[in-house]
Amino acid sequence: MSQLQTLRGMVDLLPEQTRRWQAVESVAREHFRCAGLDEIRTPLLEFTDLFARGIGEATDVVGKEMYTFLDRGDRSCTLRPEGTASVVRAALQHGLLTQGTQRLWYGGPMFRYERPQAGRQRQFHQIGVEFLGASSPRSDAEVIALAWDLLSALGIQGLKLEINSLGTPEDRQRFRSELVGWLEERVEQLDPDSQERLTTNPLRILDSKDKGTQRLLNEAPTLLGALSEESAHRFDEVRALLTALQIPYQLNPRLVRGLDYYGHTAFEITSDQLGAQATVCGGGRYDGLIQQLGGPATSAIGWALGMERLLLVIDAAAQADPEGPAARLTATPAPLVYLINRGAQAEPKALTLARKLRGAGLAVELDGSSAAFGKQFKRADRSGAPWAVVLGDEEALAGQLRLKPLRGEGEEQQLTWEDALSYLTKQR
Repeated sequence: MSQLQTLRGMVDLLPEQTRRWQAVESVAREHFRCAGLDEIRTPLLEFTDLFARGIGEATDVVGKEMYTFLDRGDRSCTLRPEGTASVVRAALQHGLLTQGTQRLWYGGPMFRYERPQAGRQRQFHQIGVEFLGASSPRSDAEVIALAWDLLSALGIQGLKLEINSLGTPEDRQRFRSELVGWLEERVEQLDPDSQERLTTNPLRILDSKDKGTQRLLNEAPTLLGALSEESAHRFDEVRALLTALQIPYQLNPRLVRGLDYYGHTAFEITSDQLGAQATVCGGGRYDGLIQQLGGPATSAIGWALGMERLLLVIDAAAQADPEGPAARLTATPAPLVYLINRGAQAEPKALTLARKLRGAGLAVELDGSSAAFGKQFKRADRSGAPWAVVLGDEEALAGQLRLKPLRGEGEEQQLTWEDALSYLTKQR
């Protein structure tokens, strides 16, 4: 019988990796708490129509990458490929938009049928932020600052913010006509994918990775040139706020993002921590999405970062700076106490002692091997714990234990359980 394995693009997170993920999630959770954001959790499975209407049927995500199937009730269902549409659906379904601006964050798995590669799997994970009902340029700058400051707090170096304005639907339609006309005169110079997009979703050509198409686009009209006076003024306000926040940025007139619901401010944050520039966060304003999904006309802006790519970047940052915040974040946490025990009287009481210490909030690793004390001491040293508690039959019968420092100086002490608990509580 062949050994069972994961599906392609579905990856197990083993304990060491999971610890790193939890450390990153903990930093993000605290970051969002300080900014007054509330967490929202939505189902992994939604009606397909949510994403077809929200993301856009002409996008690669809807057209080529979604995990879609009929359930037993013959309803078309899809594993969520991104988080924003689900958050908006939840806000509409439960009347959150009647309660004022919603400052929300989410985290969890998403699914896209793509070619797996480093930092990108078919089941991938995102952390995202959504401000629903926020319309001012100041909210754009605040959302961008939240992402920038979170990535900085994680110890990631070489950050670069690229921004663009996609304007209003009228601005984009005007630009679309101008761009299509320009590209149709040069259609033979486009790569095959871009030639296909020329009739379905021409703005996505701006995001082409084909080098020949990229060179051609250097001469193409830009969205910034098609902005109305009002849209251009709004974008100037966002840029002025970023300057006031001392967040450096670069204009990228070809930045359009991959989903149809974006308008006005669009942005990506990259890092050169992996050598080449790698996108770690992207987002923008999507003022039309809520109405598109059946709600009232409502302004909104948000972003998402991919955990798999982010962890690769953090690991690179930790190697580049072994004393920096990324290294501290990815370090394996050591217990405060390693509990060495051996003997018929000692071993049952060691379990009671471990439970008592853990109940006081102390991290305790209990050796369950019954091996000789020498072998247990070697494991205690490898654990990284600063303290060893030693419990043999003699100590167990006397209601005492031996407390031995494993790091630095200090003498071994013979203590009662209560005295040891009081002492160790002060050491954590």
